[in-house]
Amino acid sequence: MSDGHQHNGNEKVPSRQRRRFPGISSRAYEHPADRSALVALRKLTGFDTVFKALSGLLPERSLRLLFLSDSVRVSDRQFTHLNVMLRDACYILDLEKVPPMYVKQDPTPNAMCIGMDEPIIVVTTGLVELLDEEEMRAVVGHEVGHALSGHSVYRTILLFLTSLAVRVAWIPLGNVAIMAIVTALREWFRKSELSADRAGLLVGQDPQASMRGLMKIAGGNHLHEMNVDAFLEQAEEYEAGGDLRDSVLKILNVLPRSHPFTTVRAAELKKWAETREYQRVMDGHYPRRDEDKDASVRDSWRDSASSYAGDVKNSKDPLMKLVSDIAGGAGDLGGRVRRGFGGFTSSGPRPAQGPDGPGEPGASPDPDGGAGGNGRPPRDGA
Repeated sequence: MSDGHQHNGNEKVPSRQRRRFPGISSRAYEHPADRSALVALRKLTGFDTVFKALSGLLPERSLRLLFLSDSVRVSDRQFTHLNVMLRDACYILDLEKVPPMYVKQDPTPNAMCIGMDEPIIVVTTGLVELLDEEEMRAVVGHEVGHALSGHSVYRTILLFLTSLAVRVAWIPLGNVAIMAIVTALREWFRKSELSADRAGLLVGQDPQASMRGLMKIAGGNHLHEMNVDAFLEQAEEYEAGGDLRDSVLKILNVLPRSHPFTTVRAAELKKWAETREYQRVMDGHYPRRDEDKDASVRDSWRDSASSYAGDVKNSKDPLMKLVSDIAGGAGDLGGRVRRGFGGFTSSGPRPAQGPDGPGEPGASPDPDGGAGGNGRPPRDGA
């Protein structure tokens, strides 16, 4: 429990009783897709050496100097309440070296953890002013989770490559090659955000505060006008609503983002908080970081593949349901695609399709034809 003991010779952690996780490995809270990538990278001999060598090419020193010169560093004399939260989060997740944290003047609510050699945490004034103490505690735990997982290294590379892609846009195929890497990194990073949300929950140990924080990031400081249950219902409607056109638009909308959509993050976190896996961690049964070297890459990839397969199988999204049906060998897939895209196909009646081919002229119209591509008036929502 977080019981007021001193951590690394610094101020005592808050008096509120929270469970502590000595020696916890980041594998305990990482999303399977995030975990598989990290386990594989940690197994590569010399990986850290190579990336530290690359750090000379990255703007890390510039960023550190920028935050030091133009932001406020959290300490026992500045933003003391954030300093207490930071040390408490490091104590709970047993992170020995407390990362420096800066508050940057920016009305947009945001936070990040970057750095190659040593992670640094940056939060904006917009975020500090938006969230209450317990909501902010979850955010600080989120960023400490990034630091414990080593996400800051890859986030720094992503920022560098995104900037590089703009600079080489004039080179034929140069931008395409870099953006392919950036797109892959963004897919990984979106999963890493789900991991860090879980770390924030382990630190705050208040699911409602985590939900409220995400809801306020989406809708602002109007908590009296919002409802967590209704917010989560939005995620369900987003997941299930529309047709195949909407499924394609969802993919296009999320591709340029480094973070999943806020309602999706809230729904994913709630789902994890209700699992046996989360309860086992809270009961003290979790992987230790001294066992990380023995983690199996094959098992991690299997878990990742299983997670993606489960997402496809259980998804209510029209495209994911179609993919699941294809994998299951469902019949009449052509008809299902036609109906799914609705307005992309002709809305007029179609000749009936018999076992021997198209129907004769004058045959009854296809019962699945007509308005909306399914013979029924279009409907809203899921």
